[in-house]
Amino acid sequence: MRAKALATTGLVALALTLTACGADDGAGSGDDMTPAATDSMQSDDMQSDDMQSDGAMAQHGTFAGMNDKSVEGTVTVEGDTVTLSGFSSDEGPDLHLYLAKGTDEAAVEAGTELGEVAFDEADQTFTIDGMDGGDGMDGYTDVVVHCDKAKAVFGAATLM
Repeated sequence: MRAKALATTGLVALALTLTACGADDGAGSGDDMTPAATDSMQSDDMQSDDMQSDGAMAQHGTFAGMNDKSVEGTVTVEGDTVTLSGFSSDEGPDLHLYLAKGTDEAAVEAGTELGEVAFDEADQTFTIDGMDGGDGMDGYTDVVVHCDKAKAVFGAATLM
């Protein structure tokens, strides 16, 4: 009976200890920062890294397929660099990436071609020639995956 009581007491103490370790109510001296608190601060620092030295914010978007095509992943436009992450697309014979002021064929034609995009490469980087991002983007609102040969939009990401 005594062994059972000791075991129960030990389990309760262990549970309380684990609960206390997992709970972070923000109280404390700040000297004993948990990894979660440190990660949170690093995340805040990374958000300020989105601010470029010229004051322009990085723009982000998430791809969605169009015209019965599948396009997935995210895009970041920062300065003169466009970065695709986690990207995938249906295969096409002549896929290109465009900055555009919309997603229809006329907007793509009036847009700026960034280059050929590989449908099966998750991470890709493009350079915007002659622009510095931010206000220099001339009002571009979308990054579009376009099949030039078929004149068809496969998908797009609206920049925010």
